[in-house]
Amino acid sequence: MEVSAHLKYARLSPQKCRLVADQVRGLTVEKALRLLTMSVKTNAKFIKKVLESAVANAEHNRGLDIDTLGVSAIYVDQGPTLKRMHARAKGRSNRILKPTCHITVKVSDENGEKN
Repeated sequence: MEVSAHLKYARLSPQKCRLVADQVRGLTVEKALRLLTMSVKTNAKFIKKVLESAVANAEHNRGLDIDTLGVSAIYVDQGPTLKRMHARAKGRSNRILKPTCHITVKVSDENGEKN
């Protein structure tokens, strides 16, 4: 059985967030949480929080055993980009792009571990 959790409009770069998501994909929940806890990337904190939410959803809503869960799917989609202006010399301006992303984590008890 597959259970998911979402984080929308996170003020993170999707490209940088995918680097962390690729490390976690296919691991058991226990190993994934250990890896995210020890990671130095800022995005790991957000992905860890979403993973913990998915595990809590599986335990509370579906009654699954958390020891048998694995990360079956994790993906990071691009959200809307906030566009800001930065004043420059002679009345000009530069555009500042602030990306957002949507993080989705799915955990399953039928999943085999990749490593």
